[in-house]
Amino acid sequence: MKCETVKIEIAKSVQATLSLYIQDSYPELYGDRKRPVVLVCPGGGYEHVSPREGEPIALHFLTAGCHAAVLWYDISKQGVAHPQELLELAKAMAYLREHADEYSIDKDKILVAGFSAGGHLAASLCCFWHEVWLEKETGLAKESYQPNGLILAYPVITSGEFAHRGSFVNLMGKEASPELEAKLSLENQVTDKVPPVFMWHTFEDGAVPLENSLLFASALRRAGVNFEYHVFPHGGHGYSLATKETAMPSMVEIEPQCEQWMQLCKNWLKYNYIEK
Repeated sequence: MKCETVKIEIAKSVQATLSLYIQDSYPELYGDRKRPVVLVCPGGGYEHVSPREGEPIALHFLTAGCHAAVLWYDISKQGVAHPQELLELAKAMAYLREHADEYSIDKDKILVAGFSAGGHLAASLCCFWHEVWLEKETGLAKESYQPNGLILAYPVITSGEFAHRGSFVNLMGKEASPELEAKLSLENQVTDKVPPVFMWHTFEDGAVPLENSLLFASALRRAGVNFEYHVFPHGGHGYSLATKETAMPSMVEIEPQCEQWMQLCKNWLKYNYIEK
């Protein structure tokens, strides 16, 4: 396996990096095999980037037959605000597509995964990738950062009644306005250009209420976007793998029912990307 760290430099980047986990291709055995790649955006309320939702998640996607990457995007503590994080994600996606041959990546199977506020970031790219303003801001062709699939875990979506308010305060920073806040409420930004989605949440999430993913699922349905959506009855927020592997020392982030989300996601990947 090839592990690399690449600096992501675009606009006002401070210390954004992309960690790559690229499986060996063994062409003498498998020929010119190309794999999907899943680019992971950890959560952290746009105030920090959670290691619990980075490498442990990426390593599990490797076992599904994918390559993986983790974007350590800049945050409010670095003095950045929207759309900086989104520009960094677009640049990271474009980097993977640009280097697809080098890394044996299938250019048409580049997915983005996001957790909590990282879910808002991932979903933002999927909602806005085709818009002219983002192409102008990045200076890249929109096809270079077009996502082919979206994986969401307990995502921040709405800036309305059920908002995780801190995420939007950190994201908007000094640029905050009612107009920007409305634009960043992603249940109102879904079109048929959003790629297929796998999403899960817990009924008991007290930090980012279930309504966030419910609103997004409803918008996907109206737009005709195919999705798989799981709601688990127990568990709070930020559970990552929901196992001891990613639990904090208090071990409250362990929930056997939630643990199955990763296998369900691997099945979704298998039938929609790996075996297609």
